[in-house]
Amino acid sequence: MNKVILIGRLTKDPELRYAAGSGTAVCRFTVAINRQFKKDETDFINCVAFGKTGETITQYLTKGRQIAVTGSIRTGSYDAQDGTKRYTTDVAVESFEFIGSAGEGGNNSYSRNSDNSTWGAPAESPDMGFGDMTPVDDGDMPF
Repeated sequence: MNKVILIGRLTKDPELRYAAGSGTAVCRFTVAINRQFKKDETDFINCVAFGKTGETITQYLTKGRQIAVTGSIRTGSYDAQDGTKRYTTDVAVESFEFIGSAGEGGNNSYSRNSDNSTWGAPAESPDMGFGDMTPVDDGDMPF
């Protein structure tokens, strides 16, 4: 299974381009994520969103905004202009949620899935796409 869930802040405004030939929207952005146990260390994760999802991210999110991203890791390679082979690792965005505004801990969360479904209602707290899960009663646990 290849599933990634990230929560972080955009390092700069998302970049939107359209693929040659197909005209598909391609949005690229980077999410800064603080490491859990080493507060002074941050990981910068490259993400790519396609179609309406990419257009929506570009339209509503800017540098510093907090975002929750669900997707999968994609690796690739290409030949650089100097003839060397370069390798890439990106998260292909399947869905995302607005988590708050730049510099705020507030939550004005709206979500949109990559399947172009309609917007979700504002949430008290982000469910990270697990809203369909049934809570487990502790009495049902085998240990």
